[in-house]
Amino acid sequence: MKKFVILLVLFAGNCMLMAQTDNLSMQEFMNRATAMENSISENFKNKDYEALKKVLNEVITLFSRLSDEDRETYKTVQAGNYYNLACVYSLQNRKTEAIDAFEKSVKDWNYINYAHAKSDSDLDNIHSEKRFVELMKSIREQGDYMYILRQAGKYEKSDTAGLPRFEYEDANNGRLKNVKSLFNLDSIAGAGQGDEISKIINLMTWVHNTIRHDGNNYALCEFDAIDFYNYHKATGKGINCRGLAITLNECYLAMGFKSRYVTCLPKNEKDPDCHVINCVYSETLQKWLWMDPSFNAYVKDENGNFLSIAEVRERLISDKPLFLNQDANRNNERQETKENYLDSYMAKNLYRLQCPAASRFNPESRYRNNDNTYISLTPPDYVHSNTSKNQITVHNPEYFWQKP
Repeated sequence: MKKFVILLVLFAGNCMLMAQTDNLSMQEFMNRATAMENSISENFKNKDYEALKKVLNEVITLFSRLSDEDRETYKTVQAGNYYNLACVYSLQNRKTEAIDAFEKSVKDWNYINYAHAKSDSDLDNIHSEKRFVELMKSIREQGDYMYILRQAGKYEKSDTAGLPRFEYEDANNGRLKNVKSLFNLDSIAGAGQGDEISKIINLMTWVHNTIRHDGNNYALCEFDAIDFYNYHKATGKGINCRGLAITLNECYLAMGFKSRYVTCLPKNEKDPDCHVINCVYSETLQKWLWMDPSFNAYVKDENGNFLSIAEVRERLISDKPLFLNQDANRNNERQETKENYLDSYMAKNLYRLQCPAASRFNPESRYRNNDNTYISLTPPDYVHSNTSKNQITVHNPEYFWQKP
């Protein structure tokens, strides 16, 4: 049931608020989802499947009140509703209804997390059913993220002459000095007390513990560490992974670390979900390190060596061991697992990578002109639909991961 709860908490709605009016905004829909979290958890705990089915069917109706544009943009939400309904029916051993709901999830609303559906114990009662097996075969090309990643074309050492070098704002610049002073980063990092790696981890953990992660909230503020912090303190609202990664990036730059925030993207450009993490350069280890403030996460190999984004991606493809730190978690409420975080979620989102050429304070201003150039690393057989002048696509990992 635990996986089912994770999905459902994001997508449930409050049936007590369902006045039949005009179109519902996506924000209102998500607000109602949050309001239902406690009652949903109780239903799971008590295995009250009839109550869960009632809520899910009401949520499905609630979703239908969104605008046509929102229903299309957020169709994975409705897919999740039907997927969860399939789980409830399966747990009741009502196989026909379970497969009917699963079919709606994968056909009508494009639920495509193949690995999750394949391993989800909530669906054990239908895993061997012929119709379920056929549906799973039909979604593999879109939803088996590890398979898709392993089918990606190999990078190539293409000519990158004339392309911009990655730049990093100097820690002595006034706005980064303000970040360092305001947050007392010397104390947070443990200046004079630990080594370089411990400081890097301390800064990530501080951002994780200080600003709540809410993947559904696009904060209405400037995109910099100070405004994100003040927005969270003033409203109590969390910020999405991009905001957290930008915040951590500016903390790293303010402390003199070379750092970038990296948008990790799936192959499918219609998939609205991606994840943004940080890579920070360790002078001690002479390499980039994976740091994710949304989940307080970093990754090591079987020998305890810290890994980069490039190394994690390659190890997923070649099926080599990966180890997530034990204190990786969601908002200090639930421990994150390697299987969920790396094998499923990040396997999907490591197909292509993107970051600004200039790593700096307030890199994506909401209210000022943004003249940053974005550089994407993709497999050579991937055709990028975005051809705007500030987008550069490369297939050369040596260029993308050049030392600062």
